[in-house]
Amino acid sequence: MTDSDAAAAADPLDDGDAPELPADLDAVREALVDWYEADHREFPWRRTEDPYEVLVSEVMSQQTQLDRVVPAWEDFVEKWPTTAALAEADRGDVVAFWSDHSLGYNNRAKYLHEAAGQVENDYDGAFPETPEELQDLMGVGPYTANAVASFAFNNGDAVVDTNVKRVLHRAFAVPDDDAAFARVASHVMPDGESRVWNNAIMELGGVACGTTPRCDEAGCPWRGWCHAYETGDFTAPDVPEQPSFEGSRRQFRGRVVRLLGEHDEMDLDTLGHRIRVDYAPDGEHGREWLRGLIDDLADDGLVAVEERSGQTVARLR
Repeated sequence: MTDSDAAAAADPLDDGDAPELPADLDAVREALVDWYEADHREFPWRRTEDPYEVLVSEVMSQQTQLDRVVPAWEDFVEKWPTTAALAEADRGDVVAFWSDHSLGYNNRAKYLHEAAGQVENDYDGAFPETPEELQDLMGVGPYTANAVASFAFNNGDAVVDTNVKRVLHRAFAVPDDDAAFARVASHVMPDGESRVWNNAIMELGGVACGTTPRCDEAGCPWRGWCHAYETGDFTAPDVPEQPSFEGSRRQFRGRVVRLLGEHDEMDLDTLGHRIRVDYAPDGEHGREWLRGLIDDLADDGLVAVEERSGQTVARLR
């Protein structure tokens, strides 16, 4: 558990922690978990609950691209499948493996070898299961300890990495403050669900809410609640300048959602004139173009459309 995670567990949310946090958190949680479980990147360590295999993946993933980690992880656990096998290995061989696979920072290989020895000698081959206990292992800091506790034992706290901060900042307007991020992350995570939740929210940050957001393309499950999607401002702590967004389809979808949130319902032409100055019913950016946006939002379950007295009327679901 990080210091900020501990603070989050003990402290309630402050008034300014998450100005856009929805009241119905159960719906927010369910939407994210359903999205993750329906489709996510199939990294091999996501198919295991073996704490040793999870630890190897976490150590390898530090400052290393995941596409390089996959073959290295597979080779490593094949060569040394248990902590006992790794502890018995020559440390020079482990370091050489690290270098051969271009994983960088060879000290991580030394620490992993030492940690395997600790598990065997100090814990009789059984991994510690809590974030606090896992930090006793060589080279295992608060973040890695929490990740192993979460993914191996479903016994962790809310993960707060760069991706998670970006998601929380954009979705719920959480200020760029580590303590606030920790409190909100802990508050939003459902109790006893650290394995699926931490995987899901990190997947959201890696797939849909990256430096350049892919809200619609990735089917982000939080679009209906997201402050950034509504306002079009996708800056974040690690994104100091607004990503390319001006004039994009995503921008106008966000404007539609925002306006419909301010009004009970709007007819197509009224809505069109409000979201772009060059709207002309029969023009290039007219009714046909706008109806395409509305239909996309309807398909996503965000908007309901009715034909009434010869007019198309839209409202938020």
